[in-house]
Amino acid sequence: MLYIDNPYTDAWFNLAAEEYLLKNFSDDIFMLWQNEPSVIIGKHQNVWDEINHNYIEEKHIKVVRRYSGGGAVYHDSGNLNVTFIQNSKELASATFTARLIAFLATFGIRAEADERQALTIDGLKISGSAQSIHKGRLLHHATLLFSTDLYHLATALKSTRRRPEINEVKPAPFYVKSVKSPVTNICTYTRKAVSIGEFRDALLNYFTENRTAPRPYSFTENDLNAIRSLRDNKYATPAWTFNIRT
Repeated sequence: MLYIDNPYTDAWFNLAAEEYLLKNFSDDIFMLWQNEPSVIIGKHQNVWDEINHNYIEEKHIKVVRRYSGGGAVYHDSGNLNVTFIQNSKELASATFTARLIAFLATFGIRAEADERQALTIDGLKISGSAQSIHKGRLLHHATLLFSTDLYHLATALKSTRRRPEINEVKPAPFYVKSVKSPVTNICTYTRKAVSIGEFRDALLNYFTENRTAPRPYSFTENDLNAIRSLRDNKYATPAWTFNIRT
């Protein structure tokens, strides 16, 4: 298994990195990463039903459409993201959710999975997840709200349904609407005070120890060039993110 402690925080880059790893590697992969403030929407969503356009522009928050389905989520430096990639032809959300529940238990946190495999504490959401399969390779990724700014989260994800006036928007005959849930931060439930750095280290150790030949992996120059190309030509474009013709 390869594990990547990803230092990059550009959301367009990191979503491109996931697709690149999914389509170009054969090893099992675990990646841990964070983003600067951004809204990540599902592949089959209508952006304008998910974001507060004025707030997004005012706060310079990136909007990124991911490769997988599901609903919209907010990322910032108080949120941790985990990505699992392995050989599989079947979706298996419950398997990965159970592993995250077991990890949180090491901090004295009793988390539960709801019907959509989101994680909750006392009924409040702390994690959402999504999956995608490409040619026998499964990608599962999940958020972990550790110390996220919950005001920014709620405001950025409050749709104003404002569409651009000068660009042509493609019709969306079918799209997935997010299911809104009350949220909370993990840091308020740990047995003792824990920094996000300590929590990140524990998360990385938990998912790499006792695994078959875990090997640290850093992006090579060739990897970076390919990811940046995918970022610039797909994930950072209005055509992909907003379904806008330019």
